[in-house]
Amino acid sequence: MSHGDRSTRAMHQALPPALREAVDDFAEHLSRVRNRSTHTVRAYVTDLVSLFDHAVRMGCVDLAELDLSVLRSWLARQRTTGAARTSLARRAASARAFSAWAHRAGLLSADVGAALASPRAHRELPSVLRADQAAALVDGPTRRITPTDPPPTDLPDTHGAPTNPARTGPAGEAAVPLRDRVLLELLYATGVRVSEACGLDVGDVDHGRRVIRVFGKGGRERSVPYGVPAQRALDDWLRQGRPAMVGAHSGDALLLGARGGRLNPTTARQIVGAYAEAAGLPRTSPHGLRHSAATHLLEGGADLRAVQELLGHSSLASTQIYTHVSVERLRAAYRQAHPRA
Repeated sequence: MSHGDRSTRAMHQALPPALREAVDDFAEHLSRVRNRSTHTVRAYVTDLVSLFDHAVRMGCVDLAELDLSVLRSWLARQRTTGAARTSLARRAASARAFSAWAHRAGLLSADVGAALASPRAHRELPSVLRADQAAALVDGPTRRITPTDPPPTDLPDTHGAPTNPARTGPAGEAAVPLRDRVLLELLYATGVRVSEACGLDVGDVDHGRRVIRVFGKGGRERSVPYGVPAQRALDDWLRQGRPAMVGAHSGDALLLGARGGRLNPTTARQIVGAYAEAAGLPRTSPHGLRHSAATHLLEGGADLRAVQELLGHSSLASTQIYTHVSVERLRAAYRQAHPRA
């Protein structure tokens, strides 16, 4: 098993063979059948290994012995050790997903997790930038706002390619602001996730219709429009920037890292954070730009269903949180401005 950190792998190896095999089969199901991302599979496996480790400590060494009391005891132990409500809700969901799969696969005689309750996760309102703040961030590379501490350029790209010699020359150095600009423009213009932006290929951009083809969670494909500023950034990057950074390991990747491979999401997060700090803005991440894009769309009159489609949310409930953000901003403005507030 290659999922999880070192402690999870150690606990996995210490499990009885039947439980260890169940973890591996479930991970295979999530990856190959459900088409879940590596990050999602890792999270499920980490939770499941923790559950089985607790079950073994309770004397449950066979999968058939797993019952609701074991699941509840596991969650109770997590709560006493300080797990947050969001973590408890996620772990309960992992247990229910495994139980349902194991029952369908004939490994459990009943879906013991179906009755497992979990605390409702407290959903905090996402922090968003004002429209002028978002504009200042996105325009940072154009206005030569250079981060005081530039993002590190020695992080491995997705393919771990060796350093691209062209990157060290004047043309390569001039290409970096163009890359940063198109990254920021796309994140704010489309509201895509950072993993989706880094996963874009050159062929995913439809310049004529000004839309990008995005593969989101679960491999779901959607088309997302972008505006004229993002088109200009794309044109400059593809004409002047990308050719200077392209290397043997670039493939069809739209956004490239310092080594010539596909831009790493971790580096993309550092780029956004560095430009936000350089512009004197609140601490910002790519997900913060996603929140901002959704909020600004709704405040501008966009339909909630349209925003759901743009963001790639499978449930409208995930999109509705942005209506609460807009209401809170309206209340704040009212309290500040109305004489009888």
